[in-house]
Amino acid sequence: QVKPQFESRASMNCAVFAAIAYKTQVVAGTMYFIKVQVSDAAYVHLKVFLNLPHENLGPSLVSFQTGKTRDDPLTYF
Repeated sequence: QVKPQFESRASMNCAVFAAIAYKTQVVAGTMYFIKVQVSDAAYVHLKVFLNLPHENLGPSLVSFQTGKTRDDPLTYF
């Protein structure tokens, strides 16, 4: 659901967009830190916020880090 937001903000089109791993942090909603494969050897880390269910809002891309590899640890940022 955040692929279009990422592609727009990163100015790139991703043929592959597969979540590999994630961590969560509960705030006034849930913050997701997601490792995503965007090509054969390229990965990005996404920070996505999901509001509380009663707010009926979809996930929102907060920030991202590019230039990651499959072995880079997924950390809070």
